[in-house]
Amino acid sequence: MRIVVFGLTITSSWGNGHATLWRALCRALVRRGHHVTFFERDVPYYASTRDLQAMPGVEPVLYADWEEVRPRAARALAGADLAMVTSYCPDGVAASSLVLASKAGLRAFYDLDTPVTLDRLAAGEHPDYLPPEGLGGFDLVLSYTGGEALARLQSQLGARRVAPLYGSVDPEAHHPVPAQEQLRADLSYLGTYAADRQPALERLFVAPARRLPQRRFVIGGALYPAEFPWAENIWFVRHMPPPDHPAFFSSSRLTLNITRRAMAAMGWCPSGRLFEAAACGTPILTDTWAGLDAFFAPGREILAAQTTEDAVAAISLSDAELARVARAARERTLAEHTADIRAAQLEEAVASAMAPARMGE
Repeated sequence: MRIVVFGLTITSSWGNGHATLWRALCRALVRRGHHVTFFERDVPYYASTRDLQAMPGVEPVLYADWEEVRPRAARALAGADLAMVTSYCPDGVAASSLVLASKAGLRAFYDLDTPVTLDRLAAGEHPDYLPPEGLGGFDLVLSYTGGEALARLQSQLGARRVAPLYGSVDPEAHHPVPAQEQLRADLSYLGTYAADRQPALERLFVAPARRLPQRRFVIGGALYPAEFPWAENIWFVRHMPPPDHPAFFSSSRLTLNITRRAMAAMGWCPSGRLFEAAACGTPILTDTWAGLDAFFAPGREILAAQTTEDAVAAISLSDAELARVARAARERTLAEHTADIRAAQLEEAVASAMAPARMGE
């Protein structure tokens, strides 16, 4: 397939989870014989932190102005088998209009932020990356979040055909590597600062750090404010580009996952960090949400926590027990959650969505 995507970014992982997901999925799609053209608005805060220059089989198109790039986008769509617009695309409305008017084989929208989208709608706000008329014009709507979110995309935004396309990991990029002393942690956390994650982060990370002053805690991420409640045994790494994630996880005795509030409330929302850490052979401590057991078995493949006491208990487990959990999670991830598997699932969703159109020809 020739795939054309209009998205937030693939070239910079700074402060967003979209780039890492797209890189893994695109590498898998290319391995399966597809070609991807990715249109991305060239904005200063991503230009200054660009950590991807080239990827075989993937053509990033950086543009400063939509009207300037529109003719090139139209030409790309004319030969596309799959055209896709994603959530948080800065020119989502204009790109959707162009895609829906095109003769691309299949026209899709991929919401990588479905709970946020639905929350904003519930608050009376129409996200600026969505067409004003909703998603009914697309042949297929994909969602990073499953469960109830799929039904609400249909009932609230008019999506005609929906399918989940969860996060994933590329085992060639994420695997166990030697630990680095400066990243060594009894508990680590990798994630961009988000105010709605802060209560859980304080409960499951900061409070345990204060209770266990002899232990070492490490945070990697961007946008952390000066007023963050640091402790003497919490170390901070300002930005961890994707190539450094394996070293970060492999240097952690245990790593923490915290889900955005809207996503946790919706459920069925596995972060790509879960799969990355598991592929690196690192045991995971996570907050809880509906559907977690569809991806990992709590207690056997992942450790779940709701309270500070839960987190302290997990940190206090023996090395042997943590290693057992890590092995089980890695086996599950390599069997069910790789980018190659997600690419195959995307192919299946596209083929299924195209079948009714062919029958009607």
